[in-house]
Amino acid sequence: MSEKQQQIEAHNKATDEFVQLANRMANEQGLDIKMVSAALMAASGVYATFMAAGNQGFLAPGGVDRVAEVYKRNLAYIQDRKKEELEAKGLKPKPVAQVKAEADSSSS
Repeated sequence: MSEKQQQIEAHNKATDEFVQLANRMANEQGLDIKMVSAALMAASGVYATFMAAGNQGFLAPGGVDRVAEVYKRNLAYIQDRKKEELEAKGLKPKPVAQVKAEADSSSS
């Protein structure tokens, strides 16, 4: 197995473990999923700061922008994969904002 494939598998394993932890927090501890999601984002920000600046530093505005851009690209990639997954199941996925707009207009 190539080094790149090993990195992908390690990344997927770590991601899965974080999702499992979040699910346990929500399902077994009864924490609100919005709070769990916010806590995961906060933890990611803390860790990204540590990775870039260590324990004695912090991100300058340009560093914050770079981390936010990486996060944005990653989130867009995840959404593309989710859309493909739903389409492969024969579903017609709609972006959440589109679904909410349609629900709002039909309830008027």
